[in-house]
Amino acid sequence: MQVGFIGLGQMGSGMAARLLTSGENIKVFNRTPEKMQAFADQGAQAASNLQDFADADVVFTMLADDPAVTSLVLEENGLITQLRPGAVHVSCSTISVALSAQLAAAHAKAGQEYLAAPVFGRPDAAAAGKLFLVLAGKPELIASLQTLFDVIGQRSFVVAEAPEKANLVKLSGNFLIASVIESLGEAMALVEKGGVDRHAYLDLLTSSLFNVPLYKNYGALLADRKFTPPGFAAPLGQKDMRLVLAAAENLDVPLPLASLLRDRFIRLAAEGGATRDWSAVGALAAQDAGLLP
Repeated sequence: MQVGFIGLGQMGSGMAARLLTSGENIKVFNRTPEKMQAFADQGAQAASNLQDFADADVVFTMLADDPAVTSLVLEENGLITQLRPGAVHVSCSTISVALSAQLAAAHAKAGQEYLAAPVFGRPDAAAAGKLFLVLAGKPELIASLQTLFDVIGQRSFVVAEAPEKANLVKLSGNFLIASVIESLGEAMALVEKGGVDRHAYLDLLTSSLFNVPLYKNYGALLADRKFTPPGFAAPLGQKDMRLVLAAAENLDVPLPLASLLRDRFIRLAAEGGATRDWSAVGALAAQDAGLLP
């Protein structure tokens, strides 16, 4: 199988590195060419442009947002004009529900296949093959690529046949994660202002009521106030709150907490938080309480 991978950022580089262990022929592309060299050194082919994917059986994309995906896939000379009929595009990016539906229609018109496969997990999980994949598409297509999904992640969840449903689930999950970050940050600010050590408080929470990885991982970032380098940059969190609200509006589902979170991310951006991890939004509560400048 000829496998392509486009997008070698923090998440994509870990996923592409995992695919290099699959035994398939791997070809990579990144708009910053230097990022391809490490993969070429390990035996991958470095594509000079999107035309190099004309012989691909399946191409994974892991890109930052809707504009990046639109530019690389749908615009003039984009991926959709280069893939042969029958080839598969697997989009792992966290994008809007509307764009995912547009991609499905465009690929179908071109005689190509499309799957949505957004993932849950941070860069360390990507590098270790421990991501959770949310899959939506034709069942037989998913089955044909399951061995590759098993290399990338520890478990796959098939949620629907319509690809955009996977993106809806992914956005809902990121909304929940942001909700945890905000509420945990507020609770930690409360007890710290009252004289309780925030690290001891986190140990209590994660050893009793909330003994789960999400609270442990993000709680540690909040307790240590370690927000750089970002594992998931704050502007991406702001983008996801905007996208989940757009999906909710389209479905007539009020999400008042998502509106609050969007505004918290906007405030973080206004105060220079663009280079910080999105968990830094939880530290705004400590700032509000006078615990931070």
